[in-house]
Amino acid sequence: MEQHVLGSDWLITPAGGTSGEAYLAENSQQQKLFLKRNSSPFLAILSAEGIVPKLVWTKRLADGDVITAQKWLEGRVLSKDEMQQEAVVQLMSKIHHSSEILHLFMRMGKKPLEPWHFLVQLQEKSRSLSVLNTSFVQQVIQFLTQHIKHVENHRKVVCHADVNHENWLLGEDNHLYLIDWDNAVLADPAMDLSMMLYQYIPRDSWDDWLQQYGIELDQPLLARIQWYRLAQSLSYYLWHLDQGDEHESEKWKKQLLQEQALFINR
Repeated sequence: MEQHVLGSDWLITPAGGTSGEAYLAENSQQQKLFLKRNSSPFLAILSAEGIVPKLVWTKRLADGDVITAQKWLEGRVLSKDEMQQEAVVQLMSKIHHSSEILHLFMRMGKKPLEPWHFLVQLQEKSRSLSVLNTSFVQQVIQFLTQHIKHVENHRKVVCHADVNHENWLLGEDNHLYLIDWDNAVLADPAMDLSMMLYQYIPRDSWDDWLQQYGIELDQPLLARIQWYRLAQSLSYYLWHLDQGDEHESEKWKKQLLQEQALFINR
């Protein structure tokens, strides 16, 4: 990050994260900013809606890169158990039902992620990593192909696509934020719901959780949630495999093998 973005009075240090494009800026007056290079263009509407920390300014550099500065938030990420809190389901419902976020995302020219496109992406990635012919990947691809009719032609919303508990930030003022929107897509809300339910909500609480979200759990919705759960699990497995992260890729492989018993023979 170039120092001249803020001036000599500011100290800029890496803020961590997988992209390597996030920074903490501090000055002698104890002011703090969260800086990011080329973050999501609809950060402004997310800030206005109170979904991400306040956007302070945006600057375009000479090389064409865009730097955004947000208020540095003193707070903490949610624990896995805290993901069951009502505030989480209410914020997810707000995001999925926001016409402002949806319309801005569409004006940016974003194309909907159709299930068949997601499936083709998974097949191509599996082929490039030489795992397409492994038995468990073949079984998952076969299941997704056979059941794709359950996820076609459904309403699309802006999905965060990575609702991991580490992206939920609780500020000192107890305001809850969902951060890191770089992977957001226009897709079936079941994409976000599947990750949330399978990772954080006990199975016997799904009905109540979805009622708070604003829908009823029926067989068609369950089929969509199951489809996206397997598709995303395979996607995470392939991503970590591509990154050379053996520990995480094995974790997702194990997850897929366990889930085959739930879905593959249905």
